[in-house]
Amino acid sequence: MPNAHLATRAASKPKTFRFKTAAVADDGTFSGYGSVFGVVDSYGDIVLPGAFSESLAAHAAEGRMPSLLWQHDDKNPIGVWTDMREDERGLWCEGRLVLEVQQAREAHALMKAGALDGLSIGYDTIEHEFGPYGGAGNYRLLKTLDLWEVSPVTFPACRPSRIEAVKSVAPPALRPEPIIAALRQRDAALALLMRGDAAQRSRPPRTGHSVSRR
Repeated sequence: MPNAHLATRAASKPKTFRFKTAAVADDGTFSGYGSVFGVVDSYGDIVLPGAFSESLAAHAAEGRMPSLLWQHDDKNPIGVWTDMREDERGLWCEGRLVLEVQQAREAHALMKAGALDGLSIGYDTIEHEFGPYGGAGNYRLLKTLDLWEVSPVTFPACRPSRIEAVKSVAPPALRPEPIIAALRQRDAALALLMRGDAAQRSRPPRTGHSVSRR
């Protein structure tokens, strides 16, 4: 008989963690922990070491990574994850914001300012059980998770996970030459129109009627 406390494919939900902005450079990348092992979150859940290993291996076998979304909005991707792995602390994530996207630029500015400092994982629960952790309490212990996305978020559920580094991409310098050339063309066209208008006004007015003879 299966363990009554063991669950497969429970309803998916996001799990959020804090990240910390530690550096700013020039290439739009950032990094931090998407999840920290052994920490009780606001749901009363604890992610156990190894919870992501099967999912990360499946993603790698398919040549892809979990999605990088804005606040869990699957219609609003803002970048790509370039590396994701478990270490002794948790799920380490390295990503790159696609700064050609408006929302990514806004997210990046908020990260650098420290106004956006949470990471959140979106997942399906494959296996969990209830029990004590560290010899105390009764928690939902998340043993195997199917990770499908990690998002920067405003309000995380678990405090320790933070972004460790944020880098920026400076916008390309605006070249003045095309603007100057366009202004010169505009001025030349205006001058031509003004000369034509002045010539028209200098002509004497016509009097009488024009008669067509047959």
